Amino acid sequence: MERPAWAPRSIDISVPSVSRIYDFYLGGSHNFEVDREAARKAMEFMPGLPKIMQANRAFMRRAVRFAADQGITQFLDIGSGIPTFGSVHEVAQSASPGARVVYVDHDPVAVAHSEAVLRDNADTGVVAADLRKPQEILASAEVQQLIDLNRPVALLLVAILHFVEDEDDPYDAVAELRDALAPGSLLVLTHASYEGIPLPAERAAGTVDVYKDIRNPLIMRSRDDIARFFEGYDMVEPGLVPMPHWRPESETWDPDDEDPWAFSGFAGVGRTA
Repeated sequence: MERPAWAPRSIDISVPSVSRIYDFYLGGSHNFEVDREAARKAMEFMPGLPKIMQANRAFMRRAVRFAADQGITQFLDIGSGIPTFGSVHEVAQSASPGARVVYVDHDPVAVAHSEAVLRDNADTGVVAADLRKPQEILASAEVQQLIDLNRPVALLLVAILHFVEDEDDPYDAVAELRDALAPGSLLVLTHASYEGIPLPAERAAGTVDVYKDIRNPLIMRSRDDIARFFEGYDMVEPGLVPMPHWRPESETWDPDDEDPWAFSGFAGVGRTA
């Protein structure tokens, strides 16, 4: 397999990557055949996966614009993946010129590509770190230089927590990040769940098995378990809801017009007191 110029020498391009699989679902070009093969296997059980990812990105863009409308100019995106059209910095800096964005990911491809895309953007930074080690993120040079933790921050945990197993204490990690944020900060979160998927959970479990096979367990939590991540936050209306239901852009939006797959999983925004 020939290594493209954008792929760092340090990565094994024969092993699937969650970030690159996500990139494939979104129609991106920064993925390999091994990633596409894993994605196609997952889609044998859940053919609507690309639509779920599109709904996830659409929610993220609406939430970032909401944060900007609330006067927030600092964004910390953990588990950011590979930048695609409409990424956080594009939305935030379009809505609020000069907004500062720090992307965090532990996938070397996501980090390397982010660094290449953002090289000439002085208001963005990229950190190679893991959500499970919040202090490493908060102490990173990029966060220290670009994010003032004494002012409100929008913390994005979009489609990342369902890759953190319970034994790795995801609730403690989220609480540690929350405690570092100033009052008025926002938590922007999406999470996979069997609830809302338009097929039996037994069938959807086949996709979970595919991710387990590539050593990236996919944890499908219940709505109640996902709501626990918002402890210490006041929920922004309309609360924790299927992604298309969170502040749709059009007042005439009709849920019946949406692909049923878009309602898989939950999204929400919370505000620190």
